[in-house]
Amino acid sequence: MMHRPIDTRFKRVLGPGIGLFLLIAATGICAAQAKSAASKFGPSNPFYAPSTLPFQATPFDKIKDSDYQPAIDAGMAQQLKEVEAIANNPAPPTFENTLVALERSGQLYNRAWNAFNLVSQANTDPELEKVQDYEAPRTAARQDAINLNAKLFTRIKAIYDQRASLSLNPESMRLVEYQYQQFVKAGANLSDSDKEKLKKLDEEESTLENTFMTKLLDATTAGAYSTTDPKTLAWLTSGQMAAAAEEAKAHKHPGWLLPLENATQQPDLGLLSDRATRHRSSSTPGTGRSVEMRTTRARRLRAWRNCGRRKPHCWATPITRRGI
Repeated sequence: MMHRPIDTRFKRVLGPGIGLFLLIAATGICAAQAKSAASKFGPSNPFYAPSTLPFQATPFDKIKDSDYQPAIDAGMAQQLKEVEAIANNPAPPTFENTLVALERSGQLYNRAWNAFNLVSQANTDPELEKVQDYEAPRTAARQDAINLNAKLFTRIKAIYDQRASLSLNPESMRLVEYQYQQFVKAGANLSDSDKEKLKKLDEEESTLENTFMTKLLDATTAGAYSTTDPKTLAWLTSGQMAAAAEEAKAHKHPGWLLPLENATQQPDLGLLSDRATRHRSSSTPGTGRSVEMRTTRARRLRAWRNCGRRKPHCWATPITRRGI
């Protein structure tokens, strides 16, 4: 995708109040999309209740691929309700009823999404990739529904503005500052029309990043060295040859397969005596220009989202967690 000025996609001027209306509509759509999948969510799902394992560790032995999407969508719908309750709380904003409540929201979503991310990054499969494709733009919409919630930000800003007089301990003070900075960085101070631009950019960025990771995984798989000639694998041990045969069988290749484990340094290179095999194992074809263009586009989108037309590093220092 070639770069072009972002503003050309958004020439129509929104009337007063339309941006806020669209944000509310987007929140409703996000909740409605989650509701249909959440209807399949119940006590039989391993994410339904917090884990009983030590430190609430995820019970991966009980989770099926089909459990993730209903739990993620149910958690998304639940968190949006929790956030709306915080934003519409008639009581004056306090550290406890706003920031602490926000920190405690989304527990079901976090349980499901964190586990899904771990598995999809370490041991993905076609079913998990479909879930990733489905959820990528929806998680972006969920985050925008929180970060661009004007009522919620008004409460957070009120606490931030009077933080010096609240007698907060250092940890609580840091949370106030950090959350305020994160909301501003995410676009809470933008006009309604710019918020609509931002939501489209966030959706595009999440889709591009997911596409990039899928292509990178495909390139890694395609970069494996396959051969039917055992002479090309001379000096590998019998155990390594057996493992290569198992890899070939798992990927439905004849002979032996050396998977790409690291793009710059393969574990088997130090043993292989055949020069051509070493060269082929360390010179794997990638997705080239298509991946580069998607990465560049996503990088530009992220820079615009974080800083508008200012320097892309403008938020690097303010959001750093001091003392960590």
